[in-house]
Amino acid sequence: MTDQREVSIARRPGRTLSVEDGLEALLLAYHLRTEAQKGEPVADADGLPDRYRLEIADPRIAFGDDVVLVALSGSTAVGCLVVTAPADGWSEVKRLWTDPAFRGRGIASGLLGAALAQAAENGASTVRLSVWNWRTGAIALYERFGFTVAESWDDRDQLMCMERAV
Repeated sequence: MTDQREVSIARRPGRTLSVEDGLEALLLAYHLRTEAQKGEPVADADGLPDRYRLEIADPRIAFGDDVVLVALSGSTAVGCLVVTAPADGWSEVKRLWTDPAFRGRGIASGLLGAALAQAAENGASTVRLSVWNWRTGAIALYERFGFTVAESWDDRDQLMCMERAV
């Protein structure tokens, strides 16, 4: 069994991502799970909305200006998170995902901590995110890191917006 101490976090500028990073499989799992939780399950990437299929098919294009954090257990990708390039003083955290077989080991916390450090390093003064309101575990994690509910910038039903100063 893999120990939490054996997990490392690699920072990848979006334009340098490669198939070997394992990001595609993590993003696919994230999006398939999200669609199922929204009550719109799909069998594979072909059933996902175009914008999500692009992320999976070519993350270098989708996240070209961003930094992708990949949690690795040895050479296996077990978690990911995207930190967008700062715009108007803020960066966004998105696509936080940990392989279910590796949950409960602090991987999401490690990714989120690294994301906040990356945002500060990039000059952001605020980090924001959106999260589906049924993802109570993720919301609790964000609150532990000091995120608070913010006025929504996204009108999708059941989507909660949160932010915190860097």
